[in-house]
Amino acid sequence: MPSDIKKVAVVGAGALGAAYGGLLFDADRQGVAFVAAGGRLERLRRESLVVNDRKYEIPVLGSDDPSPPADLVLVAVKYHDLDDAIRDMKGRIGKETVIMSVMNGIDSEERIGAAYGMEHMLYAVSVGIDALRVGNRVTYTNQGKIYFGEAANPHVSERVRKVQALFDKAGIVYETPADMLHVLWWKYMINVGINQASAVLRAPYGVFQTSKDARELMAAAMREVVALAEKLHIALSEQDMADFDPFLMRLSPQGKTSMLQDVEAGRKTEVEMLAGKVIDMGRRMGVSTPVNQMLYDQIKKIEMS
Repeated sequence: MPSDIKKVAVVGAGALGAAYGGLLFDADRQGVAFVAAGGRLERLRRESLVVNDRKYEIPVLGSDDPSPPADLVLVAVKYHDLDDAIRDMKGRIGKETVIMSVMNGIDSEERIGAAYGMEHMLYAVSVGIDALRVGNRVTYTNQGKIYFGEAANPHVSERVRKVQALFDKAGIVYETPADMLHVLWWKYMINVGINQASAVLRAPYGVFQTSKDARELMAAAMREVVALAEKLHIALSEQDMADFDPFLMRLSPQGKTSMLQDVEAGRKTEVEMLAGKVIDMGRRMGVSTPVNQMLYDQIKKIEMS
């Protein structure tokens, strides 16, 4: 491992990538670059990102850029763009590169690790950020928190310490939990609930803060994930559902989930990663998933409209 993390490559310039890229750029203008290819590369080079009304001229590297590998690669793309991202980041990966995915879902680490080796991977999830993206503009009022670390963290590994030091420098809020896989499934449960319910109801966070019916739909989808986790001996529970409430109540009432943003913009959603995967796991493990089936059907109809 390098003595510290000096070069960060961010793959994905959506709401999360732009927010974290901006914070890293503020800490070190020479220390961060986006990675893209094709039309995305041309668009990012042509249109500067604007984060919270501030323009950012963050460098953009093509997939074939000959510069040295990054110390840290931060993956923040949509689920359906992951295969392209894995291909495009190849030039940023060296023997000592650490890779972190802040994507939704529970399998991006394994998919990236299959390409570059799980020894490069740290597990991570982003919880509570209320970033909104419209065109090249991203706004957020609460950056939430990144939970990250090894799969288990009875003590903090040296590479985790180095990422912690980077995040401290950039003002990125983080926590390294003892059981990172539990947190990964907790975030997946949250996304299955609120992302999909918000897309079907066309509801911002404020609706879930005030409407019992909206919260019940969200909770019903979450319970099916809890049932799946139990089959896999991952200790999700009703208490884990309740633990999301403080995060939810701190979000901007006008803020919107990433899936609702996708629906409103006419973009492809991540329903396959959420309800689609829940339904598939349910069939294989003998767990009934009628709420996620309903949400899947409704979101697919929305995508086709």
